[in-house]
Amino acid sequence: MITLYIANKNYSSWSLRPWLLMKQLGIPFQESLQPFIEGSNWVPFRQFSPNGRVPCLRDGDTVVWDSLAIVEYLAENHPAVWPSGRAARTWARCAAAEMHAGFATLRTECGMSCGTRVRLNRIGTALQADIARIHELWNEGLSRFGGPFLASEAFTAVDAFYAPVVFRIQTYGLPTDGAAVGYVQRMLSLPAMREWYATALAETWRDGPHEAEVRQYGEVIEDLRAV
Repeated sequence: MITLYIANKNYSSWSLRPWLLMKQLGIPFQESLQPFIEGSNWVPFRQFSPNGRVPCLRDGDTVVWDSLAIVEYLAENHPAVWPSGRAARTWARCAAAEMHAGFATLRTECGMSCGTRVRLNRIGTALQADIARIHELWNEGLSRFGGPFLASEAFTAVDAFYAPVVFRIQTYGLPTDGAAVGYVQRMLSLPAMREWYATALAETWRDGPHEAEVRQYGEVIEDLRAV
């Protein structure tokens, strides 16, 4: 049985990607949630992850410690991970890689916090550019490949990679346009997304650095998490 190590569901956008993919595609796995420990500098995570980061997948003696590598590992035995058509599959891989490596301003100024609603202090030029590029990608994929998901009629890995952005749009009230509006609602309605969100709301852990980062860039106007 595959074991997927993740961190707090309220904060861990990287953990969400493979977790959501496996849940949505029905790939069996065992979840091991390891909360962030303030001031630990990730050291406790070294017990299961070579680089001390999450997510980390263990399958027998095989260890995969990067979210994109986890997706490719799963794809070797599960063809539904990527779209079946070559053009769609190529586009999906490019879009997922761009998300994996880019959008630094969005990550910094809109840290994932599923259970809060935040009014940003400002949306500067760099953040506007990140949001615009994401909308460009989403609208291109939905138009080019027919939807209702980014590169196929079915949910695939590229949707999993942009799932944290969907939660950020909900948290920060980020602007959306075109077909992206319906896509956000479609993603939020997925059973696996609802499960992740419900669990995130039920978490009582609070991680100081994550909380401080959110408040650095905006005002928390609602906190829906369990006390």
